[in-house]
Formats: sequence, C-alpha cells, structure tokens
Amino acid sequence: MNNEIQNLQPQCIWRNFYALTQVPRPSGHLEKIQQFLLNFGKQAGVEALKDEAGNIIFRKPATAGMEDRKGIILQAHMDMVPQKTPESTHNFETDPIEPWIDGEWVKARGTTLGADNGLGVAAIMAIMEDKTLRHGPINALITADEETGMYGANDLKSDVLEGDILMNLDSEHWGKFVIGSAGGIDITATLDYQEADTDPDDVAVKITVSGLRGGHSGLEINEGRANANKLLVQVVRQAIAETEARLASWHGGNMRNAIPFKAEAVLTLPKENVAALKEIAEAFRNIFNDEFKLIEPQGITLTMEATETPVKQMPLEIQDNVVNAIHACHDGVVRMIPSYPSVVETSSNLAIIDISGGKASIKILARSSREDMKDYVVDTLESCFAMAGMRVETTGSYGGWDPNPDSEILHLLLREYKELFGQDGIIQVDHAGLECSVILGKYPHLDVVSLGPTMKSPHTTTERALIETVAPFWQLLKKTLEDVPAK
Repeated sequence: MNNEIQNLQPQCIWRNFYALTQVPRPSGHLEKIQQFLLNFGKQAGVEALKDEAGNIIFRKPATAGMEDRKGIILQAHMDMVPQKTPESTHNFETDPIEPWIDGEWVKARGTTLGADNGLGVAAIMAIMEDKTLRHGPINALITADEETGMYGANDLKSDVLEGDILMNLDSEHWGKFVIGSAGGIDITATLDYQEADTDPDDVAVKITVSGLRGGHSGLEINEGRANANKLLVQVVRQAIAETEARLASWHGGNMRNAIPFKAEAVLTLPKENVAALKEIAEAFRNIFNDEFKLIEPQGITLTMEATETPVKQMPLEIQDNVVNAIHACHDGVVRMIPSYPSVVETSSNLAIIDISGGKASIKILARSSREDMKDYVVDTLESCFAMAGMRVETTGSYGGWDPNPDSEILHLLLREYKELFGQDGIIQVDHAGLECSVILGKYPHLDVVSLGPTMKSPHTTTERALIETVAPFWQLLKKTLEDVPAK
C-alpha cells in the first residue's frame, strides 16, 4: 500500500512526505500546495505566510533559554518536475503521486517521485511541528517554481527573512556538504514563419526517439546521456538530404532542466521514398544503440509510423536553416573546472523544441560556475540560431554560488557528522543550480551550506530516494540545530 511510506523511519519526515505526494504540485500550478502548507503551519502552531512571490514562510521562535543563538533559515522548494512514462495517464494538476517501497528505495509508479525537493520540505515540516526539539530562532523558506526558473527565490524580498545561517535542504548525496554551485541562464530561440502547402501527393510519417534515461541537466550532464532532440536531428537532417523529406512539426522535451528522453517529428515525403527513409531510421537506430550501449543500456527506441498528412509544413529554406542550427547547437559539457577536473564547469542542455503551426521555439538551459563562460555559451548559441534567422532571448539568469571553505556552519556540520557517524563528510561544489546564490544576492551576510538525503535520477520517472539515508539526515539536522552557536 502507498501509505506504508508513512511507517518508515523517521516517521515524522516520511509521514509529511507522503502527505506532500497527495497534493498536486507541478511547477506552475502551486495553489493547492501553497494552501496545504499554510494550513499545516496553522495546525503546527507556527507563524505562516505567503509572500508576493508565492513562497511560503514559517517562523518558529527559539526554545526557552536559546534566544541568543544564531538564527537559522531552513530552505527548500515546493514544486516538482512533472515527468511521466508514455503509458501513464497521470494528471499532475489533479492526481496524487503513487509512491511505493522497492527494497531500499522509495519510488513512484509511472511518474517522478517529487523527493526533489519534497524530502526537504518534509524535514522542514517535521521541525515546525516538533515541540521537543531544542533550537534557536528558525525561519523556513519554501520557495515557488524553483524547477522552471527559480522564480520564487528571484522575486523574494530582501526584508522578509531573519537569520544568520542558511541551510538549503535540496542536495541529493548524503554525507556530502555543498558549499558552491553553478549559475545558469535560459536561452530561447524563436521564429514565426509562413507555412507552405504540403504536396497533396506526399505522405507523412512520424519519427519518434524514445526510451532514453533522461536525467537532471546539472547533476547528470557529465554522464554523456543521450539527448532525444540531438539524436532526432540526425535522422531528420539525413531524411531531408536523401529522401526529399520536409519538416511539418517537431516536439521534443518538456522541462528546461531535464535532459529530454523523447522527441518526435512529422515529415512529409514522396511515397516512393518511404522505404529509403525506413532504411535511414533503421541504420540510425543501430548507430545510436551502439554509440550509447554503455550509457543507455536499456536500449534506445527509434520508430517510424504512418500518420495523417498535414496540410501545411515548413518552407524549404527556413526548414534547412532551423534543422542545421539544431544540429550545430552544442549540447552537454562544454568544459570541466580546470582546478577540479572531476567537476563540470560549463554545460548546455538542448531541452525543448516545439515546431508547428508557423511557430518554432527552442529552449536551452546553460550553466556555468564562471560568469565569463556563461556569457561565452550564450554568445555561441545566439550566433548559432541567429544564422537561422531566429530571435534569441535570455531570461532567468542567476549567478554562481562562490564556495566559502571557512564557513562556520559547514565546519559545525562536519564535526557533528564525524561524531555521529564516525566518518568524514565530503565538501562538494555542484554543477546543478541551487537557490543559495539567488538568496545570497538578497541576504549577503548569510553563512550558507546545502545538504540532504540521497536521491537518484531526479527529473525522471526513475527518481528514487534511498530510505536508509533519511534517518541519519534527520539526526544530523536535529543535532546541528541544537548546537548552533550564540551570536
């Protein structure tokens, strides 16, 4: 039964996490989870409010005798990435997530789990409602729409939080303490075009690339996972060159920060060339599975099926320019950090392509821990799509979080971790973007660290949380709150 999740230890976190899974909270549709959290705060007896940006803020006073301790701000985000398997009928705006226990993991049936960042929110909820904890003054910030552009953090006012230390609960490797992360920027290339008539004698086929692992475009971009858009463009480009194919539509990917695991395009072509296109598709299917056999061991699916012939399609000259730009667009790691060659410095994710009805839109998320390299990626991608006559805009830029190895809260956590578990914690800088950098821009005095239990494959339908890491995470969190030093 799904509700068996609530019996896992520590129950205070898993019970709250299960409650979160029952409230729809996809990015962009947060009204239900916002009201849920406000109701929870009232029931827990803490101050709860929603700010102008849609963030939820809790305030819990210090335990008696601990009023002189440094103030803690606990932070997580309320929204989740809505991804589902092809056969799933799940509606993220209305349906609850179906979590289940699979051995040592908690997973979801047919969808993303929402442990990113539901476990962080659940830990905050557990702290807010626990009357036995000893701690100084606590604020909690649960941000809105982190996954689609960090909108809640970006629109956060600089006078609503009170505290000296920010503990972000959005990291995904237990025992690793993050003290820095990459900045990012959204790049969107668009083009409006006058559609051309389809040759009435032509037929249409839909080519679909699917079955890829996908993944988090920050945490897993270094693994070289296949990008469905980048695979599909190879097929489309050769089909245009060898079979007189024309592009009618293209839809690939659905989240800016997720590596796309599926993409499909509708092509029109003379019916006598369908057999040649089938040979091209079969050849690429073999090439892709050979190229990615160690990275995508489950196998890449490339299908071709007849479909209704559209009345309109892209004009020839526009089609060629746009397809060539997609083919030339960089996707994946650009550079590793020279001084830390195991950590990605700069990357880009060709996330979403939508072409149909006289409109083309291509969305890319670029990340870098260096502002100059972030600018370089923007310039190169802008050049690429400008040559196709596309308009390029950037939005949602946020800076990197510069590491502070002398952080007081970091060293307190490392000491507590060693005392509790008998091993050394690991200090880490992530390529994934965290809201810490945005919040620091508004509250520059804060001492910041990020931590969390172990999760795998966020932003995919194989997202899972490692059960055994949640209890020690809770233990460390409680002990650290108790031992936070005086001001």
